[in-house]
Amino acid sequence: MSEEKKSNTTTQSDDFQALLDKEVANFPQANDIVNGVVISASKAEVKLDINGVLIGVVRGPELYDEADEYANLKSGDTVEATVVDAENENGELELSFRIAGQEKAWETLKDAYENKKIIKVKIIEANKGGLLAKHKQIQGFIPVSQLAPENYPRVGGGDKGKILEKLKSFIGSEFKVKLITLDEEEDKIIFSEKDVWSEQQKDVISKYKVGVKVEGKITAVTDFGVFISFGENLEGLIHISELAWQRIDDPNELYKVGDKIDAEVIGLEGSKIFLSAKKLITDPWADVEKKYKVGQVVKGKILKVNPFGLFVELDENIHGLAHASQLEIGPGLKITDVYKYNEEKEFEIVSIEAKQHRLGLKMINGKKAKKTVKKIDKDKKEERVDDEKEEVKKKKSGKKEEKKEKEDDKIEKEPASVEVSEDKEVKSEKEGKK
Repeated sequence: MSEEKKSNTTTQSDDFQALLDKEVANFPQANDIVNGVVISASKAEVKLDINGVLIGVVRGPELYDEADEYANLKSGDTVEATVVDAENENGELELSFRIAGQEKAWETLKDAYENKKIIKVKIIEANKGGLLAKHKQIQGFIPVSQLAPENYPRVGGGDKGKILEKLKSFIGSEFKVKLITLDEEEDKIIFSEKDVWSEQQKDVISKYKVGVKVEGKITAVTDFGVFISFGENLEGLIHISELAWQRIDDPNELYKVGDKIDAEVIGLEGSKIFLSAKKLITDPWADVEKKYKVGQVVKGKILKVNPFGLFVELDENIHGLAHASQLEIGPGLKITDVYKYNEEKEFEIVSIEAKQHRLGLKMINGKKAKKTVKKIDKDKKEERVDDEKEEVKKKKSGKKEEKKEKEDDKIEKEPASVEVSEDKEVKSEKEGKK
C-alpha cells in the first residue's frame, strides 16, 4: 500500500473515531431532556425516534397527558421527554413524559409567580381550611380567605359542616388563580382566586367613591354583618355596627338572603367595599338631649347582661350602658345573679355623649333609692290612713242611720201608748161618777 493510501486511510479512521467519540459523548444519559418524533402512540406506550439514531419508549406511569402537548399524540408529532434509563431490557431509551411535564409545569409556575400571570387550576379535594388544587400535576392550596366573593362559603352561625359541604361542591371545577406563594424546596404553593377577581374588578370598582349610594340585594347574612351584591357583579359588606343606629345582636333576626337594601359606600380597600345602611337613616342621637337629661330617672329594658355591665333599651332607637360599677351587686354575687334579660328597671342617666352615641346609666341606689322607697311607703301609708278614715266615717254614718231608725221607731210607737193611757183615764173617770 502506498504511503498516500495509508495516509488517507488513517485520516478516515481518525474522522470516524472523532465522529464516534462525538456521538458517544452526545449519547443521552439519565435525566437528560431529549426531543423525539412520535413513531407510534397508544394508551399503553409511546415510541419516539431520537435523531434517527435511537428508539425511545414512554410507558406505564411515565405517560402523562395533563399538558396539551402530551395529550392525543399521533405519528409525526415532535415532543420532549426525560431520559429515565439509557438502555432498557430491549436496548431502547426508557423515557418519561411525567418528569418532563413536571419540569415544564414548574417553569410555568415560576413565570406566573414572577410576572403575576393568571393560570388555571383544577380542584381535586376540599377541607375545612380551603381547596386542594392542581396545576398540571403539581398540587397547591387555595385558602378559604383567597376565594372570590361568589365562591366564599358564607354560612350563618359559622357551621363548619355546612362550610365543608359548600367547599366540596367545587371539586372537579376549574378556577382561574394567581400565585401568592411559591416555594419549590418546601413544596409550598398557595393560589389566590380573589386576586384574579380583584384585578378584573378594578375598572368597575374605580367608578365608586366614598359617599356613593347603592341599591343591592343581600347575598349572605353572617354574625358580623350582611353581604350585598350591586352594580356590575360587585359585592360589599355592611358590618353589624353599620346596619342600624341601635344595637343589633344577631343580623339573622332582622335580615334574610334576597332582601333588598339601600346603603352608602364608606370605605374602599383594594377589592373590598365597605357599606353603611344607617348612614341613610336619620340619626336619632342628633336630638337625644332634647328627650333625655343627665339626672333624669328613666325606665329601661335590659337587652343584654355582660360581665362589664348592662345594655339597656330606653326606647326603640336609644340604648344606654349601665356599667358594672354603677350597679348594686352584693358580695359574692355575679351580675347575672341580680339582673336578667328583658327585665324592666329604673335607672338614672349619668352621662350623655350624643356625638359618640353613648349614654351612661346607673341603678337608682343609695339615698335616691331610699327616698323613692320612702315615698312609695309614705304613699301607701297615706292610702291606708285614708282607707281607715273612710272606714271610720262609714261606721259613724252607719251608727247614725241606725240611731235615726230607732228614733223613728220610737216616735211611731209613742202615740199608741198615749192613746192607751188616755183610754184608761177616761174609764177611771166614768167609774168614779158611777
